[in-house]
Order: sequence, then structure tokens, then C-alpha cells
Amino acid sequence: MGGVTSSMAAKLAFFPPNPPSYKVVKDEVTGLLLLSPFPHRENVEILKLPTRRGTQILTMYVRHPMASSTLLYSHGNATDLGQMYDLFINLTIHLRVNLIGYDYSGYGQSSGKPSEQNTYADIEAVYKCLEETFGTKQEDIILYGQSVGSGPTLDLAAKLPQLRAVVLHSPILSGLRVMYPVKRSYWFDIYKNIDKIPLVNCPVLIIHGTSDEVVDCSHGKQLWELCKEKYEPLWLQGGNHCDLEQFPEYIRHLKKFIATVEKSPSQRYTFRRSMEQFEQPRKSTDVFDVSRKSTDRRDKPRLSTDRPEKLKNLSNNADKLERLRVTFDHIERSRRSVDCLEKSRKNIDHQHEKARKSVDRLERIRT
Repeated sequence: MGGVTSSMAAKLAFFPPNPPSYKVVKDEVTGLLLLSPFPHRENVEILKLPTRRGTQILTMYVRHPMASSTLLYSHGNATDLGQMYDLFINLTIHLRVNLIGYDYSGYGQSSGKPSEQNTYADIEAVYKCLEETFGTKQEDIILYGQSVGSGPTLDLAAKLPQLRAVVLHSPILSGLRVMYPVKRSYWFDIYKNIDKIPLVNCPVLIIHGTSDEVVDCSHGKQLWELCKEKYEPLWLQGGNHCDLEQFPEYIRHLKKFIATVEKSPSQRYTFRRSMEQFEQPRKSTDVFDVSRKSTDRRDKPRLSTDRPEKLKNLSNNADKLERLRVTFDHIERSRRSVDCLEKSRKNIDHQHEKARKSVDRLERIRT
């Protein structure tokens, strides 16, 4: 079952144009390789590169005199360098980048047969060519993967920690997920991008058409959610699988992205902080929580405004107590005065009683 499904996924993944849309010819004077029927350009170089799996792939390198970045472009299905030629030239001009594109094994004039493992070897050979032949540094390379090309792109990106950036154009979650809405990865699946994209450490731009009938837009959106360092995605309303380059927003957004990733690390960090707020709505609520604390801090000074009121109340209470104390003292003094009067009255009564007894005794004696 697994072998059958893997074979089905492979058959649905690879559709090399047959026959190829171009031929390779050698210039008799210069000895340079040329793509026929396209005219020779001074800034275009055609190379054949060997891969570690024993195939030879055809590569097209386009220079721009003002470039500071190099786009390594892995094209989509059912196309080859001949069909991509004009787009590559235009991207180089409008984006001011160098660009290197290639045909997978079994595509165009590349030898061998198309397979997942062969595409991994293909892109590795192109990357090696950039380093060794053109002296391109890893941190100046932007990997660009379209549709099936997102597979080799993310496989290589996960292995290169210092890449400048990655662009995913109508990408797939995996080969099997294009056919079936499976919830987990199986060993026989191909291009398991869903498992590899969390390993990519550089900024990632995702472009997808909302009306894509080949790879649903949900693939791009789910991959964007899994990115470590997200860039504002481009969801092209009404865009299908093979027409996104025709939208004006496409080239504008790409230019903006490349201008951003070419900035200094500190400027990129500032942008990344702003994107973290853009990409994670939950964090925005945390920001409100922080603000809420500031209102809590305003509650504390309110105690200081309450203090005079409390002091005033305490003062009023003290006055009342003082008045009560005076009243009690007055009552106590009055009570003591009454007691003294009572004692004086008793003394007088006692003296009168003694005098009366003396008179009575005298009267008895006299009698």
C-alpha cells in the first residue's frame, strides 16, 4: 500500500514537458553553451553540472551589475528552462538580483529521471556551483521554490543556517497532502515540507493564489503558520496555480521583501519584532495586558488621594473623642462636686445630730 501510494505521489508530482521547449547548442566561435531559440545575452551563462547521483543538469545563470543577492530558483511542475527563460530575465531586471535556475533530472535537457532524491541532489549541485564557480556567499542567497520546487528548496534551506531568505510560491505541505487531507506524515510521503519548514532560520515569504485549483491555498497558509521567521505573506485574490506572476502585487511584494532582507541585521531585527506582532494576534492581547497593569498602577496613587480624606476622618474622630472626653470630665467633675456636697451635707447632719444628742443629754442631766 505504501509503495503504491508513494508511486502515485511521484507520478502526480513530476510532469516534465515532452518534448523539451528548448535545445542546447554550442557556439562554434566562443565555445559557449546557448539555449536555442533564444538570442545570446552577455549576462546569461549556460552550464551543465554533475550531481552526486550521477546525472547532469542544465543550469542558467543571469547576472545583474547592481545585485547584492542571488536568487536560486527551483521551478514548478510541467515546465523547463525554456518556458522560464523570459521570467528569469525579467526577475533579474526588476528585482536587481542575480538569478540561477535549473532543470531537474529528467526535465528539459537534464539527464536521468525525475525523483524526490534526485531533486535534492540537483539543488545541492546548483548551490555548490554558486559557491565555487561564482563565489556567492550563503548569506547572500535567497532560495525560491515554486510548487514542487518548494520541496528541494526547503530541504536545502533546513541545512543552511546563514541563508538570506526563502520564497515559497504556491508551495505544498507534502506530496500526499495534495491528494488526500491526511493529518500526519507517513514514511512513504514525498516532500514533507510541513516537517522541514520549522527548521528554517531565515525570513520566509509565502505567495499563494486564493483560487489555486492544483494546490489549495490552505497549504501556503499552514506553512506560513509554521515559519520561525515570518514575513508578511501575499495571498493573491483570484490567483490560480500558474498565473501569479501576472498580478502587479507579485513583483511589488517581492521587491519589498528583497529590500527588507538586504538590510543590516539590526534593521531586520526591528522588522522581525514588528512582524511578530503582525503574525501572532494572541500576543497583541498580551500587549493590552501590559497596558492594563499601567492602569493598575494608577489605582495605587489613588491611595495617596484617599489619605487626606482618611486623615480628615481621623481628625474629625479625634475632635469627637476630645469633645466626649471633655463632656465625661465635666460629668465626672460634676459627680465629684455632688459627692462633696453630699459628704458636706452628711457632715452637717452628723454635727446637728451630735449637737442634738448633746442637748438631749444636757436636758436629762438638768432634769
